[in-house]
Amino acid sequence: MNISSFKAGKAAQQYKYKSFEPNIVNVPWQVDNIELIMLLSQASIKLGELNAFSLLIPDVDFFIKMHVLKEGTKSSRIEGTQTNIDEAIQKEEYIQPEKKDDWQEVQNYVQAMNKAIESLAKLPLSKRLLKETHKTLLQGVRSTHKLPGEFRQSQNWIGGNSLSDAVFIPPHLDQVNDLMADLEAFLHNENIPVPALIKLGIAHYQFETIYPFLDGNGRIGRLLITLYLVSNQLPHKPTLYLSDFFEKHKSLYYDNLTRVRTHNDLLQWLKFFLEGVRSTSESSIQTFRSIIKLRSDAEHKIISLGKKQALAKSFLNYLYKIPITDAGEVATALQVNTSTALRLIEDFIRLEILIEVTGFKRNRVFAFDNYVKLFR
Repeated sequence: MNISSFKAGKAAQQYKYKSFEPNIVNVPWQVDNIELIMLLSQASIKLGELNAFSLLIPDVDFFIKMHVLKEGTKSSRIEGTQTNIDEAIQKEEYIQPEKKDDWQEVQNYVQAMNKAIESLAKLPLSKRLLKETHKTLLQGVRSTHKLPGEFRQSQNWIGGNSLSDAVFIPPHLDQVNDLMADLEAFLHNENIPVPALIKLGIAHYQFETIYPFLDGNGRIGRLLITLYLVSNQLPHKPTLYLSDFFEKHKSLYYDNLTRVRTHNDLLQWLKFFLEGVRSTSESSIQTFRSIIKLRSDAEHKIISLGKKQALAKSFLNYLYKIPITDAGEVATALQVNTSTALRLIEDFIRLEILIEVTGFKRNRVFAFDNYVKLFR
């Protein structure tokens, strides 16, 4: 199958509507477009640079948590939630009641991502893993009635109020399991000589076309990208997340996916996808450079704390994982009493590492704001 001559599928008559019947993807592929090859080269080079950064930075796992939180926030915003990164970091008790559902959806995304990455140590990227991830994603939120952890058992659609005026109707439910089995086989077929990033772009398109769940397909499809990269160690640490790029170019993201189905234009989608990998890798590299400088500046500042320096270093490492916090959380994390935690916080405010964000005299919340800014 040449990329440029790809045929997406056909309309299939159902009772009173036509669904889209996609062609299978676990077939031989050939990259036959020079522009796509050039974009692939550029994206691969930038991804390699990002991989080098992730391997060279000490304690890089401190910073990965913030990347995952940003991914959860951005991927959920594509679906209409309003939670921002500052809110996503905070404890539920600090979230306004009307925002708690959105906040919980982001937390579910982060939990689903972390559990799925851990599961890759014992499970391949598969239908089973995606179902387990979907179950975590939808737990305790507005879509709990939409079969968490199970493929859909009824027809769904995108856009419009019903099947009669839908913008897109995915394949009939009877096809979902076979199409997902084909997609799983494609992801693991080492006899298909197609570059990993091209394969991933095709896989994301195919997943979003199958639309196998009643809800959460967009988020699971974007999680699929990260899980494929991690399972193939591209890069070695989970540091590349594309939802920020997709959210910034939301119309193009949806338009290019749709155009594959309406015009068989897989080439344009893959160009967009590879530009996302290149651009996001470059942005992530810059974020890591900024983290290195910020870390150096902060460590230089805490030298002035003398005997408190060891405790301050532990506090600084804690802030890389929890950059918006309160005295109680700090005391628990560092295993000190609250008064010691408060004195340490005051030291960090004086050193301009922390700021107080509530303006209250009690129940105060503090932010490592220069660090959070890197992820806004």
